[in-house]
Amino acid sequence: MDVFDDRRCELGEGAFWHPLRGQFFWFDITGFRLLTREDGAAREWGLGEHVSAAGWIDRDRLLIASETGLWRFDLLTGAQELLTPLSADLAHLRSNDGRADPWGGFWIGTMGKRAEERAGAIWRYWRGELRELFPGLSIPNAICFDAAREIAFFADTRPGTVWQQRLDPATGWPVGSPDVFLEMRQTEGNSPDGAVIDAEGRFWTAQWGAGRVACYDGRDGRFLGAESFGAVRTSCPAFGGEGLSTLFVTTAQQGMDALARAAEPLAGMTFARAIAAKGVAEPQVVL
Repeated sequence: MDVFDDRRCELGEGAFWHPLRGQFFWFDITGFRLLTREDGAAREWGLGEHVSAAGWIDRDRLLIASETGLWRFDLLTGAQELLTPLSADLAHLRSNDGRADPWGGFWIGTMGKRAEERAGAIWRYWRGELRELFPGLSIPNAICFDAAREIAFFADTRPGTVWQQRLDPATGWPVGSPDVFLEMRQTEGNSPDGAVIDAEGRFWTAQWGAGRVACYDGRDGRFLGAESFGAVRTSCPAFGGEGLSTLFVTTAQQGMDALARAAEPLAGMTFARAIAAKGVAEPQVVL
């Protein structure tokens, strides 16, 4: 079966495979919780605020993005230590999509809690510095990096645009302005959400409203195929499992009324499927 975990998240996000632990983690953003499965059993931590994305520092510690900051989180004790504030003085904002970069940094998007127009941005945390990269986004998503350490991808879900940004190969900082990679709403009729790059450089993005994770050529944006799942609001993919050949996908119930939730009983659950593609291990966050 495709269902990896049957806990129904309101807004599942932040799909993340920990390469040292061989363990999958994800978030329920508006449920304020980090979730996983350990030794076959469901486990979760309530974190008291919107939490959305993570990277691994070492075997037992994660960097976690929340509405107020980036935190060091101990999986064994549940202890949290603030690394840097993130929109802590702007109560209308929260964190959204994020991912570690190949230089040991961490990119994180912020957005309005009501998805206010152009209220968000994408930031990078590297060597103790938090710097704003791309302001004026509404729903920042699809943050991921190519294996050649040359390009970052990111999206704004509201207009359906995905960009490519060239990077300095030595530092990972953006060089020049981003170029449009995909205009999804014009071609697909749905919205780009979280994304990941596979070992062959292909771009895999969850498409909110379409119930699928679609695959595109990472160079020219050609549509190559899609994996469909039993929940319409697919939100974030990650490769994990043995050989990194399992596609994990979070989903959501956000915006669905009671009738819609009853009609779609798998909405908000997390899926996993072995596919004919292989991922790349998530890079370590270096503090």
